Amino acid sequence: MADLLSGIRVVDFTQYLAGPTVTRLMAELGADVVKVELAPGGDPARLMPIQVEGRSGFYVQQNRGKRSLCVDWDDPRGIEVVRRLLARADVVVENFGPGVMEKRGITYDAVRADNPAVIMASISAFGRTGSYANRVGYDMIAQAFSGMMHMAGERNGPPTWVGMGVGDVNAGVHALAAVAIALFHRLRTGEGQSIDISMVDALFHMHELNVHAVGLTGGRMQPTRTGRHSGVDAPIGVFKGPQGWIVMLALARQWPRVPEAIGRPDLLTDPRFGSSRERARHREELAAIIEGWLAGFATDEEALAVLEAHRIPCAPVLSPAQTVEHPYFRERGAIRTVPDPVLGEITIPGFPFRFSASPDRPELVAPLLGEHNTAILEDLGYDRAVVGGLEADGVLRTADR
Repeated sequence: MADLLSGIRVVDFTQYLAGPTVTRLMAELGADVVKVELAPGGDPARLMPIQVEGRSGFYVQQNRGKRSLCVDWDDPRGIEVVRRLLARADVVVENFGPGVMEKRGITYDAVRADNPAVIMASISAFGRTGSYANRVGYDMIAQAFSGMMHMAGERNGPPTWVGMGVGDVNAGVHALAAVAIALFHRLRTGEGQSIDISMVDALFHMHELNVHAVGLTGGRMQPTRTGRHSGVDAPIGVFKGPQGWIVMLALARQWPRVPEAIGRPDLLTDPRFGSSRERARHREELAAIIEGWLAGFATDEEALAVLEAHRIPCAPVLSPAQTVEHPYFRERGAIRTVPDPVLGEITIPGFPFRFSASPDRPELVAPLLGEHNTAILEDLGYDRAVVGGLEADGVLRTADR
């Protein structure tokens, strides 16, 4: 059975994380992804930790299933290879800094002149338009500028960044959705288009109430970090359990179940907890009561079982190391062990989408640098002697990592 994106040809000018997120998901869905890596070293992610024998686990996770073309695009012969590749592409994805693509003449208008139906997605920190378009940025910059970092951390402490690439990956998944919609639009109209994804925009889109709260209260409410307990309602937050930390989220409809679960029916008539606003005001007092109850258990698992029996949303706070061993992630395929020619095997997160029409994911391998140079150029009409000459002149590069 052909996979969902079988036959879609992607030219991938991405590096590090935000852009490669788009193309790795497309590769998993069956697209033919040619990763254009710049000579001599290719994607800088190849240098990221953790490395074994010079092979980066970060690079492997983000680039499985792609074909690597390592080319010097500052050589006229190299840019000609790139242009031939672009003329056949369905989708082009890039996340270079401002001006990099333009310097080589690889703009949407230039690509569209030879390939009118092409879809070109650009991912950047601040987008390709507006007064900030020329600023460079990475995940942490986007977390700061989008207001996300302002909301994370202790109430009276400094803002804190989320310790994983949420800005990069979130922008990548937004871009994947946009590309899929653009492909559907092209199917109906024959029309290609350009897509502009900003990491800041994508993170800003995640504010569920912080933005409208300012306007609706005339500025009286200034959303800010509240530490490990929500300032909107309670009990919502992170509580000390007998062994580790437990998250509980009980909104107004779940609140009556909490006093029942912890054996404190008197809390239902306590004026401190009579409304969402009052519970939020007295959240520290309520947290102390709940943590006192949790301390009576021998294990977190026992306490969670009681909360779950009363249908109170809750979960343990798992470390990444604990997730690797947890049965949920194995049962869902949310974690998997995949092959690699250098690393042997590597454990990575699973594919996040579930399609009934395509239930099984292919076994993919991340490319060595320039591994597919010859095959890609022969597909473009180059004969082997010409390819050999380009390799001898350093226009094409390869490496065993």
